[in-house]
Amino acid sequence: MTGARGHAEIEVKLALDPALADALPAHPAVGALRRGPTRVARLRTIYHDTADRRLAREGIALRSRRTGRRWTIAVKGAPGAAGTLASRPEIEWPSATAAPDPLRLSATPWRVVFARALARGSLAPVFETDVERTTIPVAFDDGTTATIDIDRGWIVASAGSPPRARAAVCEVEIELGRGDPSRLLDLAGLFADELGCALEPRSKAERGYALADGRTPVPVKAREVDLAAGAGARAAAVAMLSECIRQIEGNAVGFPAPADPEWIHQIRIGVRRLRSLLALSGDLFAQERVDHLKHETRWLLDALGPARDLDVYALQTLPLALDDPSFAPADRAGAPWDWRAYSRRVAVRRRATHSDADAAIGSPRFVRFVLSAIAMTIAADDDRRRPEDGDTSARAYARRRLERRARRLDEAGARLVHATDDQRHTVRIAAKKLRYATEFYAPLFPRRRARAFRERLERLQDVLGEFNDAAVAPRVTASIAGPASPVTAAIDAWSRARCARLADPIDAAWRRYASGRPFWDRD
Repeated sequence: MTGARGHAEIEVKLALDPALADALPAHPAVGALRRGPTRVARLRTIYHDTADRRLAREGIALRSRRTGRRWTIAVKGAPGAAGTLASRPEIEWPSATAAPDPLRLSATPWRVVFARALARGSLAPVFETDVERTTIPVAFDDGTTATIDIDRGWIVASAGSPPRARAAVCEVEIELGRGDPSRLLDLAGLFADELGCALEPRSKAERGYALADGRTPVPVKAREVDLAAGAGARAAAVAMLSECIRQIEGNAVGFPAPADPEWIHQIRIGVRRLRSLLALSGDLFAQERVDHLKHETRWLLDALGPARDLDVYALQTLPLALDDPSFAPADRAGAPWDWRAYSRRVAVRRRATHSDADAAIGSPRFVRFVLSAIAMTIAADDDRRRPEDGDTSARAYARRRLERRARRLDEAGARLVHATDDQRHTVRIAAKKLRYATEFYAPLFPRRRARAFRERLERLQDVLGEFNDAAVAPRVTASIAGPASPVTAAIDAWSRARCARLADPIDAAWRRYASGRPFWDRD
């Protein structure tokens, strides 16, 4: 394509407090790295798509950018790494107008997507960004070069979208010129520590589409990693690690003070999945990196756990108890317990635990944690590891790891029928670890067999989870109402009855799980 320029864009993006935007260019670390004059420009960028958002669904961004009197058309492909560290192919060319030329689009690597999109309708502006960009060229001592771009302005929905819909933008992008991308993460961590920069995993395009379509952010759930049958163990582990990072940082968007408890639930799942992956495939990464991330996941789970526990207690366990006709707590004189007063105490405790979760997710330590996980994906090819595991196929590696997890569950569940509460808890944890392992590696095996096994395992974990929620309810109640409170005594009695009723469903779920054949032991 004449006049077109293509490259792979690699950048780290962080949200920046507008009050500190002027302080960043003057930061001593930036001054030490600066290798040229600072430039300031106003950028007006228009994003185009079809009415049915065909390009967005394919992960493609088509934009026209005006700098001064010149227009540039750019196409960005689907990201190879989403979130805080983004890597995606990009092609751009000069244009006399803001309207993309279909002939030019047909000469890009995404010609098929554009042909299908144009066959369904014309391209039209969806939203635009209007920002003032401050650009600072920098260079590191190892020869790595980059630019620091500070963007301040607005995302504005185009005509036909919600009236006057717009969102403020204040962020810093550190884009790699050449060299080691991990240096961008080092600089981002410094900005988090000293300027309070937060993670911003969403691109301007993602936020712009949500604004134009009137969508609000929703909690991010785990998704299956697309693994090729012939993938190597190392490459598969990096892909899984990237998926864990996507879920964790995607749910950080919901903080502080998420109204929907699902945000806390999903970010906690993401951290648990990461911790499980480190235990499952940690030998494929440098040990010091694995140890650091294990330590940080433990810190974060400790910070988020009380909030999740109180959410389950307040929104699931208590309503379940109150709906039980046999549950009727009273004080020593026989008067009904004041549930309004107790509910207020529960609400106060929930707010306190949510504040602790907010503080953890909003801390520089959390940003550093995510950046460390991203750095491990970058360094994976350079880390020293056991050759036999690094060179084997992901499928062979998965068989060994899945078999080990399944054996531990079998050992823990051998006496499940007559198990104590603590023993059932051990079985639940073993089932959860095997479930995460199957979610990671199932794409490497026949889908039907994997799905049947996972359904049996999920049922076992679910009923054990119901048992655990009931079993811990007296302890939670005692921590709020006091151990001698009549409501604690009532919850304790309900808990015992509920756990007894769950014995048969647990036994049935275990027998169904144990009767199935693992999906990974057959070709």
